[in-house]
Amino acid sequence: MRIIQATLEHLDLLTPLFVKYREFYGSLPYPDSSRAFLEKRLRRKESVIYLALPDDDDSKLLGFCQLYPSYSSLSLKRVWILNDIYVAEDARRQLVADHLIRTAKKMAKETHAVRMRVSTSSNNEVAQKTYESIGFKEDTEFKNYVLPISDDI
Repeated sequence: MRIIQATLEHLDLLTPLFVKYREFYGSLPYPDSSRAFLEKRLRRKESVIYLALPDDDDSKLLGFCQLYPSYSSLSLKRVWILNDIYVAEDARRQLVADHLIRTAKKMAKETHAVRMRVSTSSNNEVAQKTYESIGFKEDTEFKNYVLPISDDI
């Protein structure tokens, strides 16, 4: 398995799996909008996306992860948010997520980040076990809240 950083040339390979990721979390597929979203992130360098590929096949995507940069005012350092990670159904149980996260962790160290953050559904025990096995700790210091922003305000 090879882990590479995605570029604009990978959009056609990445978009179908990104759409499946969105569907997994209950979002409508919107393949054209999904592709445009990914293209904008890559073109503007607003995210880092890693792709997991088989050693011998550049046309098959095993999984991907997308990280967004953020910053910590308290530590005065960069933070990386592991916002999206997904493994193709036929590639599960092959440590694809582990390889993607370890590559992301290496990048975080190289960019002098103080930490990586990740969130997952409270019932996604597989993801939780994967994160914990790599060294993520559940945040007990801060409680997270979400403020939905709608158009009807």
